Amino acid sequence: MWRDLAPIGRSAESGGYRRYAWTGADADCRAWFKAQAEARGLAYELDRNGNQWAWLGDPAAGDAIVTGSHLDSVPDGGAFDGPLGVVSSFAALDELRRRGLTGLSRPIAVVNFGDEEGARFGLACVGSRLTAGQLTPAKARQLRDADGVTLPQAMERAGYDPDAIGPDPERLARIGAFVELHVEQGRALADTPHPVGVASAIWPHGRWRFDFRGEANHAGTTRIDDRRDPMLTYAHTVLAARQKAELTGALATFGKVNVDPGGVNAIASLVSGWLDSRAPDEGTLSTVVTAIERAAIEHGEGEGVAVQVTQESFTPVVEFAHGLRDRLAARLGGVPVLPTGAGHDAGILSARIPTAMLYVRNPTGVSHSPAEFAGEDDCVAGVTALADVLEDLACQ
Repeated sequence: MWRDLAPIGRSAESGGYRRYAWTGADADCRAWFKAQAEARGLAYELDRNGNQWAWLGDPAAGDAIVTGSHLDSVPDGGAFDGPLGVVSSFAALDELRRRGLTGLSRPIAVVNFGDEEGARFGLACVGSRLTAGQLTPAKARQLRDADGVTLPQAMERAGYDPDAIGPDPERLARIGAFVELHVEQGRALADTPHPVGVASAIWPHGRWRFDFRGEANHAGTTRIDDRRDPMLTYAHTVLAARQKAELTGALATFGKVNVDPGGVNAIASLVSGWLDSRAPDEGTLSTVVTAIERAAIEHGEGEGVAVQVTQESFTPVVEFAHGLRDRLAARLGGVPVLPTGAGHDAGILSARIPTAMLYVRNPTGVSHSPAEFAGEDDCVAGVTALADVLEDLACQ
């Protein structure tokens, strides 16, 4: 499975992946998922929001145990973030069959949630947010990519019906629990003897757009004192974000920037930067983002630059279902239970159904990069752990 999936959407230059929602690479990933389902005799289903499902047992029976993750990527992302969870889910079903599993008391499904990373339209977890009712169809239809293509247009071009998107409470009502396996995005397990851990919580996090408006002018003739250069205020804000994060124990990252008009010999008229910030609790997150915004506005006033801040997304703290979390940890022999700053579909669904997560050790500690990695033995340990969990939940 890994060998077949690995070439899809991979850049020959960087070695990273560009599997953006509703593109050719995404279509190839979806075809791969459908083929894996059909090869195992699983009932394949595509829901109203473009999420893919593969069912072992009767979907209508209810109280299903669902596992899976996503197949899309960030720009030049790694091979494991998302796909490891989907590949491991199919492999876990294979392992259960090898064990001679018969007579499920609850159906099991593998899911591929669409557009988890938000690389194309700027909003993470679109597929699961729509399903859970955390993203309205009206707002989803307003999403645009860098070329101005709307989400409905992209879906329609890919052969899907954008008019059908929206909450799916009936589907969620048939799910008893969702367990997502994911490569660890950090080093909490790297220096331990444990190849697998269980998630305790996801830090609250969000994305904010900062627009810095100055005045376009000639780079070679405009005196320094006459400039209203938004790039200076942007640069100051980036440095302030690092300082405020260090002071509060939060994380703050400007990872994307657009410059207009974008000429080498021109002072910019507009610089737009996107802030990603995360913290252990919502109070700290609010404090750090407010401090960064204040620093931007104060510097802008001195430079004649107007600053506008727009919150584009926010996900509150996620405490995974304690009973399910503790049951998984006990079933796996007391593995580490750890929090994370990374968002996931499991975090979105946690508001509607019991969810839990397993992490597979990443020796590099790097994620959202081609350096992201998990060793084969650890991946096998993850599959075994997931199979144990599925057996415990679906065969009792």
